[in-house]
Amino acid sequence: MITTKFPDTGFDDLVRSLSDRGEPYAIATVIRTMGLTAAKPGAKAVLNHEGMIIEGWIGGGCVRSAMTKATLRAIEEGAPQLISLAPAEVLADLEIEAGAEVNGIRYAKNGCPSKGSLDIFIEPVVPMPELLVFGTSPVARALAALAERFNWSVQTPNADDTIHPLATGARRMVVVATQGKDDLAALKSALVTQSEHIGFVASRKKWAALSSKLAEAGFDETALSRVQAPAGLAIDAVTPDEIALSILAQLTQIRRRKQRKDSANA
Repeated sequence: MITTKFPDTGFDDLVRSLSDRGEPYAIATVIRTMGLTAAKPGAKAVLNHEGMIIEGWIGGGCVRSAMTKATLRAIEEGAPQLISLAPAEVLADLEIEAGAEVNGIRYAKNGCPSKGSLDIFIEPVVPMPELLVFGTSPVARALAALAERFNWSVQTPNADDTIHPLATGARRMVVVATQGKDDLAALKSALVTQSEHIGFVASRKKWAALSSKLAEAGFDETALSRVQAPAGLAIDAVTPDEIALSILAQLTQIRRRKQRKDSANA
C-alpha cells in the first residue's frame, strides 16, 4: 500500500495508477543539499521502471544519469538506494571514486557548473511477482497456498483461459502441476504466456513424450527449452507438500538471484 503523500494530487493519482497496473516504479526524494543546487531538500519525483522521470522534478541534467542508474538498481534489487552527488574535487578530497559504494551510500560525480552537492533517496515500489499455477492436483493446491505466504501474487488459471498481458517491468513465473489432466493444453498455454520460468511437475520421461507432441504442434527448440521438468530443486521430495516446497524454493532462488549476487560481491 502506498503511504507517501505528495503536495500535488497528480502525484497521488499517478502512483495509484501505476500500482493498479502492477508496474514497478520509484520515488526519489532530495534529502540533503550543500552549496548551490537547483533542487532543494524535499523535492520529489516519480520514476518509471526505466529510470525516467514521469512526474515531479529533482534537478537538472547533471543528476539524471546517476539517478537513472540508481532507480534501475533499486527496482531490480527491490531495495532502496541512497546516492550522493558531489563535484569531482569533493570526491577527491574524500578519496572516493565516482560509482563507489561506501557505508551504503553510492557516490556519483556532479558535473554541474554550480559545484553543489546533493543526496537523493530512491525508494522502489515493486509489485509482487505473479505465479501462475495450472492444475488442481494436490501439488498445485499446496504450491498455491504456500506461495501466498511468501508474497507471490498467485493465480490458478484453467488451461484454456486467456492470460492477461504482463505489466511493463513486472515479473511472472509459471508452474504446470496438472499431473495427468490437460497436461498438453496447459503446457501450450504456459509456453505462449510471458514468463521468466516454466516448471512442469512431471518425470523427464513424461516431459520427453509431451515435448515431442509440442514440437509437432509447432513449438521450436528454443520455446521448449524454457520448460524445466521435473520442477523444483532436487531435495528428494515425496509428498505433495514437499514437492511444493522444492518448487517454491527454486522460484525464490530465481526471484532473489540478483540480490544474492550483489550481497556476495559486497
